[in-house]
Amino acid sequence: MSPFNSHTPFSYGLVTKIFLLSLLIPLTAQVNAQEHLVASQAQYQQVLKQLQPGDSIILQDGTWQDFEIVFSAKGTAKQPITLTAQTKGRVILSGQSDLKLAGEYLQVSGLVFKDGFTPSNEVIAFRKSNHDLANHSRVTEVVIDNYNNPDRQEADNWVSLYGQHNRLDHNHFVGKRNAGVTVAVRLEGKKSQQNHHKIDHNYFGPRPILGSNGGETIRIGTSPYSLTDSFTVIENNYFDRCDGEVEIISVKSGKNRIQNNVFYSSRGTLTLRHGNGNIIDSNVFLGNGVEHTGGIRVINRDQTITNNYLEGLTGNRFGSGFTIMNGVPNSAINRYHQVVNAKVSHNSFINLEHIELAAGSDNERTAIPLNSTLSQNLFIGSTSPFTINDDISGLEFIQNASNFDTKALNDALAKGISSQTITMVRAANGLLYPNNEKLAKYGANTSLKPILKQNTGAPWYPKSEPTIAFQSGNTINVTATDDDLVNAVKHAKSGDIILLSDGKYNVTHILNINKTLTFKAANPHKAIIRFERPTLFEIQNNGNLQLDGLVINGLSSPDSAGNSVVRTRKWGMLTNYRFDMTNSIVEQLNVNQAFHFFDSGDRAFADAINVSHSQFRHISGDIFRLNKETDDLGIYNAEYLTLNNNQFIDIEGVIATVYRGGTDESTFGPHVLVNNNQFTRVSLGKNNHTGAVLNLHGVQVSTIEHNQFSQSAPIIVEHTVGEPQTRIANNQLNNTAHPIVTELVAVGKQTATINNNKAQSL
Repeated sequence: MSPFNSHTPFSYGLVTKIFLLSLLIPLTAQVNAQEHLVASQAQYQQVLKQLQPGDSIILQDGTWQDFEIVFSAKGTAKQPITLTAQTKGRVILSGQSDLKLAGEYLQVSGLVFKDGFTPSNEVIAFRKSNHDLANHSRVTEVVIDNYNNPDRQEADNWVSLYGQHNRLDHNHFVGKRNAGVTVAVRLEGKKSQQNHHKIDHNYFGPRPILGSNGGETIRIGTSPYSLTDSFTVIENNYFDRCDGEVEIISVKSGKNRIQNNVFYSSRGTLTLRHGNGNIIDSNVFLGNGVEHTGGIRVINRDQTITNNYLEGLTGNRFGSGFTIMNGVPNSAINRYHQVVNAKVSHNSFINLEHIELAAGSDNERTAIPLNSTLSQNLFIGSTSPFTINDDISGLEFIQNASNFDTKALNDALAKGISSQTITMVRAANGLLYPNNEKLAKYGANTSLKPILKQNTGAPWYPKSEPTIAFQSGNTINVTATDDDLVNAVKHAKSGDIILLSDGKYNVTHILNINKTLTFKAANPHKAIIRFERPTLFEIQNNGNLQLDGLVINGLSSPDSAGNSVVRTRKWGMLTNYRFDMTNSIVEQLNVNQAFHFFDSGDRAFADAINVSHSQFRHISGDIFRLNKETDDLGIYNAEYLTLNNNQFIDIEGVIATVYRGGTDESTFGPHVLVNNNQFTRVSLGKNNHTGAVLNLHGVQVSTIEHNQFSQSAPIIVEHTVGEPQTRIANNQLNNTAHPIVTELVAVGKQTATINNNKAQSL
């Protein structure tokens, strides 16, 4: 008998009515949900006042200029309130625009921030005020593309997460150029602590070198709140060439989980800077041999590092492939807490140049790691990567394996790392594993699946290459006629080659370089350029300059102090630039007593300056002036200066002055590489107040080898913080004083390597 017959208390007809009513309730709610298409900021403000759970605001396609969006509303878990684009990617927020979320269960998607910068401290903030936060809210498929304050040292964050239980996913962040964190988790106030935020499936595209502190890609917390737990999860993100500073992710809080992320060719490390009890699990670090690529840096208590894969990392010291730090006894909250109870297991360390243990040991950082274990890890390399900086008796190595000889290592390492023949093969997931199944217990497991770049970010926004290569465009032929060269510069596209035919060019305008351009002589040294303005080339934002085969002569230049062949934009630059010169001649820059070749302005930063196979002669001023950041905040003007196979003859000023002041240790540069050059009667002019041929202050890496100095001033190097590496070797010093290296911070003898420099009096 059916349970729904006429004799039962619930008749079939009643059940039918109840069923229909249950369908009607959600259907009614769905009917009541409104979609509001708005075409102006005024319409947006009107709609915002009447939003109900389930409603949507849709921004009409187009460019919204100077739109400070406050998205304040209260949805529910089942009926969030949404703000989205009419078409994903076609709503552009530009000028002085930003977004603030406040309330409950909000969702934002489909917007693009570009061509401007935030009028506040954040582009996207999960709060309206200190007391009006967003909770249970989501920002997804939003793009922030080169949306930077034009002052590179004016700091702002692109995204700041406040409140609790918020999600940031499938977003595209690329080209953060000014100071400030790309994504910051803020713990100020109890309502933002124990937050359980989730940051996942985002594409963190290339972030250029900042050249100072303040260039992290993600930071969780700050020093004052570092003993507070955050419970933030960062997973399945792709970090593509995130080079801002030494810390890619800076963890400054406790109980966070960072897992299943890929770090691709990114300079720096995932740093457990402050806070305890964090878990670093199943991440993949692929350095690809790029300089200063690093892995994981361990500080503080109770950190767990397991099942991570690290390959081809070249970094050293604080930026090494794997680092366990020394701490400061009774450390202040903003210094270095001792490593205690770290668990490092089942990680693969493949072809790392450096693993640093008890790193940073000095007169302050004397607290060695304690009660920590490294077990069942796999170490693969042609030689041992370990550097031991202090007592490591508090690190216990248990059942680890390597393919290099461990007999000469510290006893603890030798006993805890078994050396054996290991053949590695690349698996379907792209990672290397031992081909012997008996070794499967060592290192990361084969089930590791690195997130693919194409599976992160907004699927509708292209992941374009940020750098345009020299000589990648069209060739523009010019002749030595009036304004032909000036017009070519004006109409050229980025990547183009301006090919100069034989002749004498008299340039009456400053050539503004705001794109990637190459000036090349059709026949080397047959195109001769003179210029009538205080400078010939001014590198501006988006500008990169290459010179090839030219002769540049200063006889037509005005008699005014401070002339230069090349200078950067006077009022600072936002974008990093590149300068390259080869097979060229620069001569007769001597119409006054201070005619320079290359003069950087302050707040300008070169990724690389490369000069090779060129000749400089009869110059009254300096060649490279990279010394404008004198506020001693760890800021500097160039990451790399490379001089190779050049001749410098009768130069009164300094060949290169490079300055990086202050005590900050968050950067890798500057780097100065001077090899196989000839210096003849150089840097002895009365206006050279440094008394140096090369004057290097705070440079982190200097290599000066196989040069010939004749009747020239000495090399002067001043070491500051960061354990700078200086090598001055195999140079000929003819009537030239020996190099002078001074330690301004480290106690004891200077640490530079100075050897096999042959002095001779002629």
